[in-house]
Amino acid sequence: MDGIFAIIAAQVRALPPAEVIAVVAAVAYLLLAIRQNILCWFFALVSTAIYIVLFIDAKLYMESLLNGFYFAMALYGWYFWRSGGERNSSLPVTRWRLPVHAAAIVVIAALSLLFGALLDNYSDAAYPYVDSLTTFSAIWATFLVARKVLENWWYWLVIDAVSVFLYWARDLQLTSLLFVAYVALIPFGLIAWTRAYHERRTASA
Repeated sequence: MDGIFAIIAAQVRALPPAEVIAVVAAVAYLLLAIRQNILCWFFALVSTAIYIVLFIDAKLYMESLLNGFYFAMALYGWYFWRSGGERNSSLPVTRWRLPVHAAAIVVIAALSLLFGALLDNYSDAAYPYVDSLTTFSAIWATFLVARKVLENWWYWLVIDAVSVFLYWARDLQLTSLLFVAYVALIPFGLIAWTRAYHERRTASA
């Protein structure tokens, strides 16, 4: 076990500074998002800008495009969290009905198969189907975060668990470990947002 940690520590020391900065910013984003702090979107901007380049180098092209979308959504999230509340209150946590999520999952699966096939046949992309699946799932989940929809955390639990494997396989070890931390932190986000949702409903009643 000590040998494994020594290998990981050596790999972390050899990592490019850009990846370290991206990971630190990504952790800050998640911790602030759990607390519904609008500054989370600033750290999302920093992290995603760096990852656009890192994923191109790793031949994870859909992940690079995804981070371009994340960058745009960080701007949208900042705007919507500031302006989407009721009067002077913050944007409330909401829930969306099951048919909406079922339809979204069907669309995500179809797009993942289509783009996975295109990447598999016309590019040198690594893991094209998995890459596409995590990309389109994350697009939807990020939109849910920007709208403060509670169910976003369930999507992220699956996406981040799959991403642990994907990034480790492409020699992005620190990023893979970041997503291990994400998986561990997601339950805290789910609990915090669920509490906020029920407190809001109780206050409204």
